[in-house]
Amino acid sequence: MAKRLFIALELPESCREALVNLAAPIRGVRWLAADQLHLTIAFLGDVSGEEDEWLREKLAEVRVPPFILPVEGVGAFGGSYPSVIWAGVGTGHPHLFGLHKRVHDALFAAHLDPKLRSFHPHVTLARLKDVSASTLSPFLKKHESDEFALVEINSFALISSKPGPEGSAYTVEARYDLKARRHSAA
Repeated sequence: MAKRLFIALELPESCREALVNLAAPIRGVRWLAADQLHLTIAFLGDVSGEEDEWLREKLAEVRVPPFILPVEGVGAFGGSYPSVIWAGVGTGHPHLFGLHKRVHDALFAAHLDPKLRSFHPHVTLARLKDVSASTLSPFLKKHESDEFALVEINSFALISSKPGPEGSAYTVEARYDLKARRHSAA
């Protein structure tokens, strides 16, 4: 049976709560719950059981030193009618981009086809429908320089996703510890 999988960095509860507290009553904006906040490294889509085994084996080989990630500022993707509000994670972080590269190398080694696109690391905060950029502008300006957390990144996670009416429900399938160079089932 296939699972819908992605690889992400988990955020501590204090960071997720700070981000959830940004929620403002803006018509057409659906804010994500704290348990839905993470930073996606790679989205895989449906992965079969056999592919899942290969994937776990290859992810266990990923080697990147632990690092500190700033979670700061907000922005939006989508031009004049944005589709997403996000929190940023600084710019040009070498260890984050190194992790992204090594995870993708592992995916290719596992014969999986990640959905390749430019990597713009962020934490999705809300999804938008029919909200103009001008409506969103005051919120973005107010929070564009906010500093939410410095997050110590010691691991990454393989997560399954089940879509639902209130957004997707996530289950951590495995965590890969950057310090000990091993993984554990969640």
